[in-house]
Amino acid sequence: MKLRSVIVEDEPLAVERLAGLLSQIPEVDLLASFDRAQNALTFLQSNPVDLLFLDVSLGGMSGLELLETSLVRAEVILTTAHPEHALRAFDLKVADYLLKPFTLARLAQGVEQVRARLSTARSAVDLEFIFVKTEFRLERVDLRQVLYIEGEGDYRRIHLLRRQILTPETLGDFERRVPPEVLCRVHKSYLVAVGRIDAIERDRIRIGDTVIPVSDRYREHFRATLRRHGG
Repeated sequence: MKLRSVIVEDEPLAVERLAGLLSQIPEVDLLASFDRAQNALTFLQSNPVDLLFLDVSLGGMSGLELLETSLVRAEVILTTAHPEHALRAFDLKVADYLLKPFTLARLAQGVEQVRARLSTARSAVDLEFIFVKTEFRLERVDLRQVLYIEGEGDYRRIHLLRRQILTPETLGDFERRVPPEVLCRVHKSYLVAVGRIDAIERDRIRIGDTVIPVSDRYREHFRATLRRHGG
């Protein structure tokens, strides 16, 4: 599996060196690099990322402050010249802590740890069904039957082939539980079942008789998901 990865580092030479090392690790697909934590966070909110290479010392928000926001859902390998942050870093559940200057072998070791962990996790969530909350119980949802999920105020409506389910779970909850290749976010109010798409035309998706918009914020995320499907 390829790890969709991002570098957050404010030293241009460090970015260049790390990107060069990562180009020698076939499992890594480097999507972007950012010199500010806030810019990276904006990217992470609308793009699927598996692995973040994060420097501790950044202009503005530090790497540790970014992790403390709890908004980063990717695996994180911290890259820093300062060993004194290690204890706090592991409290924040980072996957690895690399002290500069690190070698290609040490970097590859950290990447492999992340790859193995995510492979195991994805196998575990490669399910045919999930359970979702309703008003009175947990309801089993067969993912093969899902057409799309739409937001309705404080609730989300799951449209299945033969029925609908109303749940208080958020679209973000579904994004965390189900890979985008199965349910892909295309709009602030919609997730679509990629395998149920009948047609795509001018940023509109048709599933049966329903037309669903693709917003600017999620367009590239959606296109990247389609490319992984060979579309």
